[in-house]
Amino acid sequence: MSNTDNLLKMFESAGAIRHGHFELSSGLHSATYMQSALVLRYPRYAEKLGQALAALFSDATIQTVVSPALGGVIIGQEVARALPPPKFGVDTGVPAIFVERNAGGDLTLRRGFTLEPGEKVLVIEDVWTTGGSTMDTIQVIEEAGGRVIAVGALVDRSGGKIEFPVESQSLLGLNIPSYTPEDCPQCKEGGTAVKPGSRFVRPKP
Repeated sequence: MSNTDNLLKMFESAGAIRHGHFELSSGLHSATYMQSALVLRYPRYAEKLGQALAALFSDATIQTVVSPALGGVIIGQEVARALPPPKFGVDTGVPAIFVERNAGGDLTLRRGFTLEPGEKVLVIEDVWTTGGSTMDTIQVIEEAGGRVIAVGALVDRSGGKIEFPVESQSLLGLNIPSYTPEDCPQCKEGGTAVKPGSRFVRPKP
C-alpha cells in the first residue's frame, strides 16, 4: 500500500471524506468535502500527519509556523512540534501561532502574536482549494515583517494547480472538482449547498 493510500485510509477511517453538496470556504461548490477536523480530532492521527508534513520541509530553516484559523490551527501546532528546534534562542522548539479574522472579515495577527523582522515562517493549512486563505496569510506575515519561505497543507484538492510565490508541499494531492455556484451541476438540478461546520444553508442563486 502506497503512502497516499495510507493517508487516505486515515482520513476515511475518521469519516473525514464526506460526500454530498457542499459550499467550500472559498465559495465554490463541490460534491466532496475534506473535513480535516474529523481526522485531527484524534491526537495520534494529528501527530502522525504533523510529522509527515513537517518531514517535507526538513531541509528548511523554520523559526515560526503560522496557520489561518480555524482549520489550520491543530495541524500547524503538530507540524511545529515535529520540526527541529531553531539553533539559537531558548530551546522551546518552533512556535506555532495563527492568524484569524477580525470584525471586518480580514485575517490579522491578534492575541499578542508578533513576528521579528525577517523571521523565517512556514505557513501551514489543512486543505487548499483555491489557496486563498494561504495567500492572505502570506500577506499578513509580510506586513508584520516576517519572511514566508514555504507553505504546506494536508490536502491540495486542486491537484497541484495552485501557484504560490514560494515552495509548496502537500501530503495529499487530489483532483477534486469544484464549481462556481452558477456552474455547479447539483445547483442546476435544484439542490442546495450546505456549508460544513455550521448550520448555515445558502440557497442556490
